Amino acid sequence: MESRDVLIRPWITEKATALMEEGKYTFQVAKKANKIEIAKAVSEIFGVKVVSVNTMNLPGKVKRVGRSYGKRPDYKKAIVKLAPGETIQFFEG
Repeated sequence: MESRDVLIRPWITEKATALMEEGKYTFQVAKKANKIEIAKAVSEIFGVKVVSVNTMNLPGKVKRVGRSYGKRPDYKKAIVKLAPGETIQFFEG
C-alpha cells in the first residue's frame, strides 16, 4: 500500500485540536492499514519522526430519513504522536 493510499484525510475536531498541543495528530486512514504502515506514511509525507500510533475502528452511525434507515460507512482513525519538537505544518496554518 502506498503512502498516499494510507492517509485518507486529517481529522479536525475540537478534541483533535486540543491533542495537537501534546504533539498528537489525528487522521482518518484506510481500514486495511496497520500501525507500521501509518507511521511510515506520516513520516514520508510530512517529514517528521513518529513515536507511536494508536488506531481505532469505528462503526458508522445509523441514520433515518422518514421511514427508511441507512448506515454511514465504518472507518478507521489513527492518532499519531510525534517526537518532541516536531510539528506538521499542514495543521498549523
